[in-house]
Amino acid sequence: MRTSHILLLCILGHALFASVFCNHAGGPEDCCFEYHQRSLNKKYVRSYYMTDYRCPRTAAVLTTMKDVTICVDPKLPWVVRVMKSLDEKNF
Repeated sequence: MRTSHILLLCILGHALFASVFCNHAGGPEDCCFEYHQRSLNKKYVRSYYMTDYRCPRTAAVLTTMKDVTICVDPKLPWVVRVMKSLDEKNF
């Protein structure tokens, strides 16, 4: 009788730990699901970074001088100019 109780507790404990580990799986921190439609002047953009490759949509995340983050399409010409300008400034 005690062996069956111990086995049952082990199975239950394993199930609880498995659910905890699955909920905290390593994935991208933040992804963009929509692009900002309007262009921004490069003087208002402080920095940028690219989203993780595991995100469903590739995006550049621009950070403004007021610490607002904006998701944009990195293939747009104005975004390319802003990123190039920031890269040259930081180089």
